[in-house]
Amino acid sequence: MVKIGDIELGDFPLLLAPMEDVSDPPFRAVCKENGADMMYTEFISSEALIRDAAKSIQKLDIYDYERPIGIQIFGEKIESMREAAAIAEEANPELVDINYGCPVKKVACKGAGAGILLDIPKMQKMTEEIVKRVNKPVTVKTRLGWDTSTIRIVEVAKRLQDVGIQALSIHGRTRQQMYKGEADWNPIAEVKNHPDIHIPIFGNGDIDSPQKAKQYKELYGVDGIMIGRAAIGNPWIFNQIKHYMKTGEELAPPTLSERMDAVKSHLKFSVEWKGDKKGIFEMRRHYTNYFRGIPGFKPFRARLVESPTYEDTLVIINEVEEVFHTESLINQ
Repeated sequence: MVKIGDIELGDFPLLLAPMEDVSDPPFRAVCKENGADMMYTEFISSEALIRDAAKSIQKLDIYDYERPIGIQIFGEKIESMREAAAIAEEANPELVDINYGCPVKKVACKGAGAGILLDIPKMQKMTEEIVKRVNKPVTVKTRLGWDTSTIRIVEVAKRLQDVGIQALSIHGRTRQQMYKGEADWNPIAEVKNHPDIHIPIFGNGDIDSPQKAKQYKELYGVDGIMIGRAAIGNPWIFNQIKHYMKTGEELAPPTLSERMDAVKSHLKFSVEWKGDKKGIFEMRRHYTNYFRGIPGFKPFRARLVESPTYEDTLVIINEVEEVFHTESLINQ
């Protein structure tokens, strides 16, 4: 049984990665329904949180059906991060997570996210102050290093563990790589297998199939896997991985009806939570994957990404369902 503090996550938990403008309550809802064991909010700016910025405050919204869930914060100032952690704790998540992995220039080049990998003593001090400030378990998500010449992930893990973090998720790329190239899980395994490391270690990067999840579990010995981009428009990946690991057999892909139910549910929640304009806009990134593999979908996608209202979008989705359901009946 993998545990973070008193939070029991099962024998090999699958975590939904925090993704900016993706890991919001509507997306988390469909992922939870389809087998995610632990989820995180989108990352939240510490400076915005302590200034009561509306967008950041909204990101604190969590719902009971999502639990267990962590609120993730980022920033470059230790005092701001301490106070943001306390604000996050008041929203009553199961844990507070620190983002030391975001590679985006506007974050990392200010010394936040992956930028703090250039100053490991500061990383350790910031983490220690956050652990002292809150009562909830504190966890960290990070990368291997800033670039290949600064990979000190075993040292990072030991120092963060020493100041009290209760789990560590590691993305198998450097900041310099961004999301390019192949994730290297060997350093993640080095952390996991180090005799001085006793907290759960979760691997992240490039897991996009049940087969790969099982292979990486066996090769690298991690306590669980964090899945990010592969879940976009494909929340079924969590249950597919679980089924494959348990039986060695692949689950059948979601039916057209299951896809439609998921996309409608996701869209409805997105509009309710964000409002019509933003809810419609931010759903656009999900359609390609929700309808992947359906021949002839491209013209419908073009209409979906241009649709201005919830009602118009729902009409197009229902049309997709009718057209492709009819075609599948004809082809049977």
